Amino acid sequence: MLEINYLVAFTVGLFGGVHCVGMCGGIVGALSFGLPEQARGRFTALLPYLINYNLGRLFSYTVAGALVGGLGALAANMVALHQAQTVLQIVAGVFMVAMGLYLGGWWYGMSRLERLGGKVWRLIEPLGRRLLPVRHPGQALVMGIVWGWLPCGLVYSALIWAISAGSAREGALLLLSFGLGTLPNLMLMGLLAGKLTALLRRPAVMHLAGALVVVIGLFYIARPLL
Repeated sequence: MLEINYLVAFTVGLFGGVHCVGMCGGIVGALSFGLPEQARGRFTALLPYLINYNLGRLFSYTVAGALVGGLGALAANMVALHQAQTVLQIVAGVFMVAMGLYLGGWWYGMSRLERLGGKVWRLIEPLGRRLLPVRHPGQALVMGIVWGWLPCGLVYSALIWAISAGSAREGALLLLSFGLGTLPNLMLMGLLAGKLTALLRRPAVMHLAGALVVVIGLFYIARPLL
C-alpha cells in the first residue's frame, strides 16, 4: 500500500500542475528572466538553474513531510494506532477533495489555508529577497529551498495526508513523491514560460485535473471505511 501511496502522491502532484503554474509560474518566470543574459539565452546554461531551483523546493517539501509524518506517528502512538490512522486518512481524503474542487475552480475554500500560511511566509520571504538576483546555480539551490515554503493549498493537502503516513520516513517519501509529480510542469514552465501557462490555464484542463484529484480524494475517504 505504501508504494501505491507514493504513486498516488506523484499523480496528485502531476494533476495539480494547473495550480503550480498559476501559483508558482510567475515565480519561475521571474527567476528565469532575472538570470544573467548568457544563462537565459541557451538551454544548456539555463537547465542547471532550473534543476537547482526545483531540487531546493523538493528538499523543503521532504523536510516538511518528515516533520508532519513524525508528529502524526507520535500522536497516533498516544491513542489506538489503527483508529488514528483511519481517521487521519479520511481527513486527508477530505482535503484532497477540497483541493480538487479548488483546482477545478468550483470552490475556493483552500485559499483560506494559503492565507494562514502567508503569515509564516512573511517571516521567510525576506531571506529569499536577499538572494535576488540569482547569479549562479548554488544560489538557485538556496532560493529553491526558500521557495519550497511558499503558502500553497496543494502542498498543505499533501502535508495533511503525510500526517497519516505512520512515520517521519514515510511522510518524507510521500512529500518527495508529490514534489516529483509537480516537477514536469515547473521545469517546463521555466523553459517555455507563457506557452505552457496558456495551455494549463484553459478551463477544460483545470476541470479535468480537479475532477481527477476529487476522485482520488474520494477513494482515500472510502478505503479505510471499506
